[in-house]
Amino acid sequence: MNNALIATDINRLPLRAGSEEQYIQAVNAIPALDAETEQDLALRYFEHNDLEAARWLVLAHLRFVVHVARGYNGYGLPLADLIQEGNVGLMKAVKRFDPAVGVRLVSFAVHWIRSEIHEFILRNWRIVKVATTKAQRKLFFNLRSAKKRLGWLNRQEVEAVASDLGVKPEVVTEMESRLAAQDVEFDPGPETDTEEPHASAPAQYLMADNADPASSLEQTDWDDSREQSLQQAMSALDARSRDILVRRWLDEPKATLQTLADEYGVSAERIRQLEKQSITQLKAQLQSA
Repeated sequence: MNNALIATDINRLPLRAGSEEQYIQAVNAIPALDAETEQDLALRYFEHNDLEAARWLVLAHLRFVVHVARGYNGYGLPLADLIQEGNVGLMKAVKRFDPAVGVRLVSFAVHWIRSEIHEFILRNWRIVKVATTKAQRKLFFNLRSAKKRLGWLNRQEVEAVASDLGVKPEVVTEMESRLAAQDVEFDPGPETDTEEPHASAPAQYLMADNADPASSLEQTDWDDSREQSLQQAMSALDARSRDILVRRWLDEPKATLQTLADEYGVSAERIRQLEKQSITQLKAQLQSA
C-alpha cells in the first residue's frame, strides 16, 4: 500500500459517525496494515515525527480497540465510553512505539488500551472507589472474571484465587463483598408505595438550616451589628467596670470574684455588685441602640 493510496483512503473514511453502530462500521472499513506498511509508517513517525503516518497507525487499529472494549461490557458502562478511553490508550501506544523492537504495534498497544479502560472503569463503576492500590486493581478484574464462571466463591476457591494473585484470602473476601455491593441513590425517585415518596431520602433529613445564602448574609450582618453595638456600650463603662466584665465573661479561664477583689483591694461582694451594675448598664445601652 503506497503513501498516496493511504492518504486517499483516510480522506474517504466516514469517521464522523452519528451513532455507535455507524462508528463501528466505519472503523471496520479501514484497511488493516500488513507488516511492511506498518513498519514503514512507524519509522516515519519515530524518526521524522510524521503525524500523518501516526494518524494512519491509529486509524488502522481502531477496530482492535472496539474488540478489546467489548470485553468489558459487563461493567454496566457505555460501550462508546469504553471505546473512547481505549482510543486514548492506543494513541499513547503509537506515541511510544519503537519499530526497532521487532513486534507488531497491536502487541505493544494492547497494554495501553486495557490500562486506560481499566482506569476508566475503576473511576466510574462505583461512586466509592472499589480498588485503590495496584494489588486491589489486579484483584478487581481477575475476581470479576472468576465470579462469572463460579458465582460466589467457597473457601477453597477464595484460597486458590489468593494464592494465584499473591494476596491474603481476607483481601479476596473483602473485594468479593465490594463487587456485590450496590450504590444507593441519595435522592430516590417517586417509584414507591409510601404516602411520602421522599420521606426517607437523605436529601430530606440532611438539609442544612443555613443553606440559604440570603439567610446567611442576613445573619452575618446582624452579628456584625450586635458586635459593634456591644463594643460601643463597653466603651461607655469606666475602666474598672470594663475590666471586670471582660475578665469575668470573655477571658479564658475566667477570673474569680476573689481574684479581682484582691487586685482592686475591695471585697468579693463589691466586685459582684460592680459586675451586676455593669451588666445593667450594658443592657440599657444595647436596648437604646
